[in-house]
Amino acid sequence: MSRMTWIKPNFLWMMYRSGWGTKENQEVTLAIRIRRSAFDEILRLAVHSSFHPEAYGSQEAWKRAIAYSDVRLQWDPDHGPSGNPVERRAIQLGLKGNILAQYAMEWIHAIQDLSEFVAEQRASVAAPYDCLFTPREEVYPVSDPVVAARLGLS
Repeated sequence: MSRMTWIKPNFLWMMYRSGWGTKENQEVTLAIRIRRSAFDEILRLAVHSSFHPEAYGSQEAWKRAIAYSDVRLQWDPDHGPSGNPVERRAIQLGLKGNILAQYAMEWIHAIQDLSEFVAEQRASVAAPYDCLFTPREEVYPVSDPVVAARLGLS
């Protein structure tokens, strides 16, 4: 609880970062399910890790926002099965303080260990990917237009 915890909802981005579960201290892959209302609250409180003038107007406003928020937002390049970057971006949300406590104590609905599944799929990470299975992912609709605009969603 003393460190920032990151929500990384994109499976292939996680596989890229963890080397398909082979990097040291990244051998375990967990799928954590939280309630939609909790994820919406996390998005509502998220502040970009770096200054985005279209979202904050000024450096001072961004610095104030980041000082008072327990949620960090980063958009990183997403990756395909081989690790090559793809056009879309992958969101990551860092949690600390009170939001991390709520996440850990109240918002988690279920935890599933995907480590065995990741190990099985690691053997299929070669083109043409005919035997590769990944969890089904969908675009997450952000219903609040103010939040969507601040996050840079179109």
